[in-house]
Amino acid sequence: MSIAVEISLGEFLDKLTILEIKSERINDQEKLININTELSRLREIWSCSPYTDTTIDNELDALRGINTRLWEIEDEIREKEARQEFDSRFVELARSVYFSNDKRAEIKRALNIKLGSALHEEKSYSDYSNAS
Repeated sequence: MSIAVEISLGEFLDKLTILEIKSERINDQEKLININTELSRLREIWSCSPYTDTTIDNELDALRGINTRLWEIEDEIREKEARQEFDSRFVELARSVYFSNDKRAEIKRALNIKLGSALHEEKSYSDYSNAS
């Protein structure tokens, strides 16, 4: 059983790129069955959508890149957590999560605008860009 939910196009494509990354990086066969089932369904939905004529290769590459980077950050930070290494690198990694997520949100917003998405995800966080 599943549930159909309307989401923004940026969120849809974000999910698609994350599933692609999972399909490449996860080796557990049981998990891969679920990942590939979901990925296949989302690819089918996308291929039947009216948006396939819009060129979004650059945005998708950027989204895939940032999601890959987030995967690597999370792997490294969890390894440090397991070793209880809360050094300057740990802090750097932790900070890079929100820097990367902010960039990810920008890309998803750009996709929503370019594709004319009816829905747009909104974020509201303190501005850290001018902090010393």
